[in-house]
Amino acid sequence: MAEQRKDEPGKGQMTVEEAGRKGGHIGGEHTRDKYGPEFYSEIGHKGGQRVRELIEEGKQSEGEGGQGQKR
Repeated sequence: MAEQRKDEPGKGQMTVEEAGRKGGHIGGEHTRDKYGPEFYSEIGHKGGQRVRELIEEGKQSEGEGGQGQKR
């Protein structure tokens, strides 16, 4: 199903889908060129650390309540 373009004053002639496609392609390349591969490595590491913290918090909360699920 095609999206209808809004013909409102001050609005462009691009659908939300077209804008997302354009922004994702160009924006991703811009970020890659600006920050380089180290940027992606660093944010991936930070994400992994956060997941580890959340898992540990979940394990601790199960132990404190005494009503954790048994496997």
